Formats: sequence, C-alpha cells, structure tokens
Amino acid sequence: MRRLLPDVEPTSADEAYADLGLAERAEDLTRPYVVANMIATADGHAALDGRTRELSSAADRRLFHALREQVDAVMAGTATIAIEPYGPLVRDEDQRQRRIARGLAPVPLAVTGSRSLELPVEAPLFDDPQSTIVVLAGQGGEPPEVRANLIVERVPRPDAQILDLLAGLELLRERHGVRTLLLEGGPTLLGAMLDIGLVDELFLTLAPLLIGGGPEPAIIEGPPLPEPVRMRLLSLLTEEDYLFARYAVGG
Repeated sequence: MRRLLPDVEPTSADEAYADLGLAERAEDLTRPYVVANMIATADGHAALDGRTRELSSAADRRLFHALREQVDAVMAGTATIAIEPYGPLVRDEDQRQRRIARGLAPVPLAVTGSRSLELPVEAPLFDDPQSTIVVLAGQGGEPPEVRANLIVERVPRPDAQILDLLAGLELLRERHGVRTLLLEGGPTLLGAMLDIGLVDELFLTLAPLLIGGGPEPAIIEGPPLPEPVRMRLLSLLTEEDYLFARYAVGG
C-alpha cells in the first residue's frame, strides 16, 4: 500500500488508519461523530450482483476492519444487514484486544433502523448472543425473539412516515455512550443521513472496475439532496489500482 496524500510514502492498512482521532472530534457534539464507509466502481455503482463484496479487495477489507476497530458503534440499514449478510462485527481476538487498548468495548454496538420492526432476523448478527443491537424504530411493531441482545429506541417523526435520525443519534450518545459511529450503508440510509447533515466524514473506496448500466445502485439513493454537499480530501491511499479516499463532509 502507498500513501499519495498528504505525503507520498509506503504504508500499510494498520499504519494508515492507526489513529484517526475520531473520538476527539465528537467532544463538542450532542450526537456521535459519524463516518461513512462505502465502495464504488469507477462508473459509480455501489454493488455487483447486489453485493459490495464483489467489488472489494484484500486491502479494502483490511481498511474496513481497521475502521471498525476505532468506533463505538456500527450502523447499517436492514437491507444491507440481510444482503451482505452481517454477522458478529468483530470476530478476531487481536482486533478485540486492540479495541480494548483504545478504551473501547471489545465489540462495537450494532445499530439499525426500522419503522415497523421488521428485521432481517435470519442474518447471523441476530443469532449471536454476544452482540448488542440497538434498533431505531417507529411506534409500530413488536421486537422479534432473537438470541442477540435487542434494544428498541422509539424515534418516530410526528408524521410517523420516517424515523427521526437526529433524535436517534442523540439517544445513542446519551443512553449508550456512543461517541463515534461508523455508517456502512446502504445507499438509501446514507442519502437520508446526508440529507439532514449527519455525516462528518466519508471513506470511499474506488474500485478499478466498469460494469455499465443495470440495476446496481449508486452509493447514494433516494430523493436528490437539497443541494450538493462539498467535501474536502484528507488522505488518499492506493494498492493494486484501488484508491482509498478519506473526505471531510460539508463544513
């Protein structure tokens, strides 16, 4: 792996993401500091055959796990949890020990959102008794029986059609001590979070692939954003023709 920005020099996934300083950036916030991690082809698609894994590389997966080592919680939409499919968020014992050394819990909190509490309970994550999952939910529905520790936080908007994501993130900070949150998609959830200014950084992997037209989504789906969101490039890495960019989002 090679760093291209801010300095040109050889590096590794462990060195490049050794200390991102995410928790320090959360000090003046009432919600967690949110970083999103996405992958896209060179022509803008966020999946191949419905999954991100077909776009990924060994280096991308190393950086993916390095990000998980540095946050209090990992958030993904229910469709992403089902399609990927999600299991325990940190399985490797060395990674758990590095989290403990950073003052974090051995395993990050899992977070998702569902107005109706219709959850992808067939995903291995929900069958893991060592995982705790917080569901930001609407007023309807009852939580299913699962082996994971399931916590429901009701955060409906007044019209009950969508969730109050800001209120949900503030509850994560207040009740669950979440200072840093890694958003892993999917594209609709990322679009909703960007729409109300809840994404602070974007880690974007650009895969050296072209797949053309078809049904595969972009990294952001849903209604157009109110206005284009400006980003500032913080760092850039490369390995095997992949590019790994870190952006500050918005102001």
